[in-house]
Amino acid sequence: MRRRDLLAVFGAGLTVSPVSAWTQTSRVYRLGILETIPADRNAPNLAALRRGLQERGYIEGQNLSIEYRSADGQGERFVQLADELLHLNVDLIVTRGTPAAKAAKAATETTPIVMAAIGEPLGVGVVASLARPGGNVTGLSAFVTELAGKRVELMKEAFPSAVRIAFLQNMGNPVAPPQWEATEAAAKALGLSAELLDIRDETDITNAFTVMAERKIDALSVGIDWLTQANATMVVDLAATYRLVTAYPSREFADQGGLLAYGPSYPDLYYRAAGFIDKILKGKRPGDLPVEQPTKLELVINLKTAKALDLTLPPAILARADEVIE
Repeated sequence: MRRRDLLAVFGAGLTVSPVSAWTQTSRVYRLGILETIPADRNAPNLAALRRGLQERGYIEGQNLSIEYRSADGQGERFVQLADELLHLNVDLIVTRGTPAAKAAKAATETTPIVMAAIGEPLGVGVVASLARPGGNVTGLSAFVTELAGKRVELMKEAFPSAVRIAFLQNMGNPVAPPQWEATEAAAKALGLSAELLDIRDETDITNAFTVMAERKIDALSVGIDWLTQANATMVVDLAATYRLVTAYPSREFADQGGLLAYGPSYPDLYYRAAGFIDKILKGKRPGDLPVEQPTKLELVINLKTAKALDLTLPPAILARADEVIE
């Protein structure tokens, strides 16, 4: 065969399937995901993470495999699941929430950990500082303490006649106490009385709503935690049954029928987590990558729920909503 014909054939071979040729010689990275809820209920966040990874050249079935583990509302399982992922020799672990991040951190000092979202990264033994995390952990904060007070303001604006409010949260989560303090301070500034309802399991959630009815609570703020996430449907349904004006920490609650949700866009956090993953897999040390804050907050209002509560929301709050579910 003549040289130019050989070159033509060789060139054609390169253009037929460059991705396949590259994939065959590339390393397959194994990504572990340590989550609070099952994958089917976490679909928007996982889709955002996959999109961010694909844009950076990581394709499942080619050069990427994903091992997903969920605690399914049982916080004590995080330690076991973190060990399970490490025994699978994952290259990196992605976590959501403080208990998951702490469990992963306790399980390994070498395997990189990227927090797709953590309530409060400081003071819980996960990172040394935001600018210089140190160790093997970095990622994104969900800014939950600051937003807890803001949700009280939104509830008062949505329901001006409210006098008594409650905060529903698992106080066993190390990031919960500051959220309660922020809630209590915001309530006091607005002339409201606030009560704490500490929940540790499903039974506590049911009992909490009975207590709120007895104490004539007007409105409820729900904290974000593996327990409230795993039992989101229960919380939303009970709030509807007891006809409580309720503010939630993320849009997943509003999608299930919650009245209003205000918090970071978790899909945006997961999308940005892909950038951390890419940098680490290319050689950056997690401890040298600063922890980042949310850049996209969203207010979602479920108008169907408002109508069911015979609640007319002020035009001003509707105008500020990023999305109104009708």
